[in-house]
Amino acid sequence: MATEALPQLKAKDFASDQEIRWCPGCGDYAILAQVKKVMPELGIPREKMVFVSGIGCSSRFPYYMNTYGFHTIHGRAPAVATGVKVANPELTVFIVTGDGDGLSIGGNHLIHAIRRNLDVNILLFNNRIYGLTKGQYSPTSEHGKKTKSTPMGSVDNPLHPLSIAIGAEASFVARTIDRNVQHMADVLRRAAAHKGTAFIEIYQNCNIFNDGAFLYSTEKDQKDDTTLYLEHGKPMIFGKERNKGIRLNGLNPEIVTLGEGGIKEDDLLFHDEQLAEPSLAYMLSRMRYPEFPEPMGVLRSVDQPKFDEEMVAQVKDAKAKRGEGKIADILNEGDTWDVAE
Repeated sequence: MATEALPQLKAKDFASDQEIRWCPGCGDYAILAQVKKVMPELGIPREKMVFVSGIGCSSRFPYYMNTYGFHTIHGRAPAVATGVKVANPELTVFIVTGDGDGLSIGGNHLIHAIRRNLDVNILLFNNRIYGLTKGQYSPTSEHGKKTKSTPMGSVDNPLHPLSIAIGAEASFVARTIDRNVQHMADVLRRAAAHKGTAFIEIYQNCNIFNDGAFLYSTEKDQKDDTTLYLEHGKPMIFGKERNKGIRLNGLNPEIVTLGEGGIKEDDLLFHDEQLAEPSLAYMLSRMRYPEFPEPMGVLRSVDQPKFDEEMVAQVKDAKAKRGEGKIADILNEGDTWDVAE
């Protein structure tokens, strides 16, 4: 019997009937548009997709997608998504979170979802501020950041999402930015195709409470000198004239100029996203403006054992050895006690 072909979906088919309630000019609009653009290309029915979010501006995302979704509680989206994926491994699951939701109260859940290599896609919107609660500093706010909750400047050292993900052995790690929509779409496609946890940090401008946080990465007159677009197997070159590069000096990266002192492309560091050892990816995650151009693209993409696949295999093996089992029998087996009045 022939399989019925799926109808050709379009971006508009993934738009819900809900009014989008983000501030005009918010970077979230660009992210939503690219997600809706990429979803039809995956060839997955909408009823096989689930978007799970926590609390924050980014976490309104499930309302705006015409798929299944959960708007859960603060920081717990990875826990709920784990249950969704393990209960129904056929589903394609996206976790949408922010720097506050995912890295403060949700930091523990995020790390463990990543280390398990659950087959989900994590989109972390990083605007370096608490937007929904009106402008307090967040876990990714820079040292010295003056906000309503830090009027004299934050004395906290900021967390760096990519470093945390790579430290937790993430099998796919990438960064993109709301203003470069083509690059964002490409990264989303790569993440969706990856089997295992795909972690994407998306620089997202909050034009109300932290406007211009990433201008250095978006302004025409400087973005070429402040961003390094990674390409697997190619030298790390950047700059308006494409004449600057990254090379290793011992264990430390340094910026060099092609042609000076006889420096050639072959002297530069070549990107390899498929290295099993994550040291290169971690080094890239530590390169930050203004000392270095900030890497954009896929830092790491490797194959590792997947939590959901191994759990399903264990359950299948247990059923084969012991049968389906009954809840009542399980509850009453082993040591039991009768509590007398």
